[in-house]
Amino acid sequence: MKRIYLVRHAKSSWKNPDLADFDRPLNSRGKHDAPLMGKQLTKKKVKPDIIICSPAKRALRTATIIANEIDFPKNKIVVKDSLYGASVSTILNIIQYLDDSVNDVMLVGHNPEFTSLANRLSDYQVENMPTCSVFCVDFEIQSWQDVKKGSGIFKFFDYPKKHG
Repeated sequence: MKRIYLVRHAKSSWKNPDLADFDRPLNSRGKHDAPLMGKQLTKKKVKPDIIICSPAKRALRTATIIANEIDFPKNKIVVKDSLYGASVSTILNIIQYLDDSVNDVMLVGHNPEFTSLANRLSDYQVENMPTCSVFCVDFEIQSWQDVKKGSGIFKFFDYPKKHG
């Protein structure tokens, strides 16, 4: 059994128009939502074997905050440059080349690709993955190479506005 958690980064700031997209930090809502979702994941007993994160500042900060909440060692977060601006096929490729000793992976990245990927992995469809949302899907497989379109079993979809 393999499990994927897709986590869209928390809400980022557009306050400084001169800042490159890559360098945008979390805004106050993002700083509130990331720990909130980390606490929700703790309640669900989420314990990924690996967290793979886009190098964008807002994604890395989201991953770090969530890792802190779920007691995942921050120094073990894997920053994958190819996750920033990645196509769905690139993200799928990252997943399919994971070491098979890994059973649960958390990917922290961006829309619209994460919504598109979520909709490809199982029969469950989401209109949009809002900021700091988590989409979880299981696969009855032994090897990550066997992750295919529609082969996943939807587990949950959670996001900050569900919690007030």
